[in-house]
Amino acid sequence: MGILLLLLIIGLFFPFLWLPILVFAGLFLIFIPLKFTVDSLFNIFTVPTQIYKIATNPLLKKNHALEHAAVNILEQNSAYNNLAGYATEDGFYIMGAESPLEVERAARQGLKLMKQGQKELAVHKNCGTSLIVANFVSAIIFLGILFYLGYFSILGMLAAIILAHLFGPYLGQMVQKNFTTTPEVKEMEIDNASFESTGNWRSARKIFVKTSRVPYIR
Repeated sequence: MGILLLLLIIGLFFPFLWLPILVFAGLFLIFIPLKFTVDSLFNIFTVPTQIYKIATNPLLKKNHALEHAAVNILEQNSAYNNLAGYATEDGFYIMGAESPLEVERAARQGLKLMKQGQKELAVHKNCGTSLIVANFVSAIIFLGILFYLGYFSILGMLAAIILAHLFGPYLGQMVQKNFTTTPEVKEMEIDNASFESTGNWRSARKIFVKTSRVPYIR
């Protein structure tokens, strides 16, 4: 209602502004779908590559699962709801937590519970995997609509975004469970957790959890 009222006032008192507004709207309708198309093509090729790199690296998958377990434990036992993280081959990072000791305890508890069979801890609903899968789904849907209609469409873009939002989280968790994490962490150990010292104030709350592998445990 507010926007319509503003446009009405502009039309009544500043009619000369209609032309640049219409030009801007026309460019918006042209370039937004074009950018979405370019992004979709980019996601079509890059998302499978990202997932493949994790899926073919067993150690990265284990640390990814341990990262999720730690975040799940922290969210269950504390008031955290905005944690983030990512895994490496020698451990994982947690962003948003206050204390390395708290994170280390959560990581040890998560590892212990997964060893006892709580495999669901390896999956987290807000993992970045869900986001890139949603981007991939929207890319597939939008490009399908584009090739079917033969022209750019704002409605096609909106349809792709809505469907990706609806199905992306479920597909993302499925991809996590089957490709980017593994709950088989019996040979893994948590060594320690500490703030990462990079000299950058922005990473002051970035905590690294170092893990190790005991090869003889099967």
